[in-house]
Amino acid sequence: MSILAIDAGTTGVTVLVVSENGEVVSRGYQEFEQHFPKPGWVEHQPEQIWQATLTACGQALAGFPHIDAIGITNQRETLVLWDRETLVSPRNAIVWQDRRTSDIVEELKQHQEMVRAKTGTSLDPYFTSTKLVWIQRNEPEIWETVKDGKTAIGTVDSYLVARLTAGTSHITDASNASRTQLCNIDTANWDDELLELFDVPRSALPTIVANFGQLAATDPDAFLGIDAPITGMAGDQQAALFGQAAFNAGDSKCTYGTGAFLLANTGTKRVASKNGLITTIAWMAPSGEITYALEGSVFVAGSAVQWLRDGLKIIKEAKDVEALANQVDSSDGVVFVPALTGLGAPYWKPDVRGTIFGITRGTTDAHIARATLEAVAFQVTDLVRAMEEDLGTAINTLRVDGGMSQNNLLMQLQSNALGVDVERGKVLESTALGAAYLAGLGAGIFSSENSLQGVWSLDREFRPNQNVTDLSLWHYALGRII
Repeated sequence: MSILAIDAGTTGVTVLVVSENGEVVSRGYQEFEQHFPKPGWVEHQPEQIWQATLTACGQALAGFPHIDAIGITNQRETLVLWDRETLVSPRNAIVWQDRRTSDIVEELKQHQEMVRAKTGTSLDPYFTSTKLVWIQRNEPEIWETVKDGKTAIGTVDSYLVARLTAGTSHITDASNASRTQLCNIDTANWDDELLELFDVPRSALPTIVANFGQLAATDPDAFLGIDAPITGMAGDQQAALFGQAAFNAGDSKCTYGTGAFLLANTGTKRVASKNGLITTIAWMAPSGEITYALEGSVFVAGSAVQWLRDGLKIIKEAKDVEALANQVDSSDGVVFVPALTGLGAPYWKPDVRGTIFGITRGTTDAHIARATLEAVAFQVTDLVRAMEEDLGTAINTLRVDGGMSQNNLLMQLQSNALGVDVERGKVLESTALGAAYLAGLGAGIFSSENSLQGVWSLDREFRPNQNVTDLSLWHYALGRII
């Protein structure tokens, strides 16, 4: 039996075909374009995401004529609008990294406590809610089509389901819904008070469903001739937590992709953070039982390396950053605060801009490359310390995944900064793997979470090779801009 896992990330779509034994037997990948219409704005063309999905699926499905179940995972918080009949989007998607709603967030600050109590999140441009307010104010003609029922709104998971089913299903899963700031995470339902605050019509929103089970079915005319059930869905970071087999309270992982995301499973108990972290739904079973997680979100990780490639042009490919950074033994006092789209947890400073400190006549591109990798490791270290305080216990081992975790120097810097072992699994695409596991559960291919425990396997362990890194210069630099 074969499971198709679609991972629609921020910069591209990864597709895996996974066997009933949990093994990856085929892969596909297609990047799509990033749009930056103004400073701090980040957009995607939904049609380009869909075409990238079709291309990546075509690559992965070569030689696999039959698919038994489909799992979907996606970049979260990104707002997508589409015509319910034609499935054409009236505007670009507004991406989770986008900062255009900073002023709206400030206007709504008096509602901070209510929003946090219901959603586990703080008001920030990161989430979907204020993106909807921006559309209302700046594109009223589009918003009228939302109110009259012509245009649907959702996140990328909902959009993909609409395309896969030729518009017959308008659903989102509980983990994605919990990131919109419109969903009460105690009930996994759209919340009337939140809908009123952000002036969003319930009728335009997708139905919230469990993360696995019989959720929808593809239309073969719309999707490569494939007639298969969609049986698993989750936001990318929750899917990665599942893909790391972090099924028990206290299990944690960090995914290094466009951003870096640290999650810890807190079981059926919702843990309120006192240190700027997010309380989120990890997944919801068909029975309605909710598993929660604490999360810390670094907005800029792999995208900082992309900036070195596309902006500074000091590397030709993203993977070249490791060799360049290894040309020097240290960053020689250079500190890069990569707030290219503001700062996420635990700082939550959307208007801060990126800054490089400590440049001298001797500074080279290698020092900047190494400072970039250090910045990723240091941001994650700050998240781990905040999470340890909230959990009341130490995180003694960090499991890692995501494309950037292939960078051995970064993983060693991370281990040194934390002073703990860092474990990298053999399958780095834990996000897509988690979607496959959820779909397998939903289709009955896997019998239980316990049956998946033994699937995860270690590729390499990184151990601290020096005293725990002194982060005082990093924190000094942060203090200068926050």
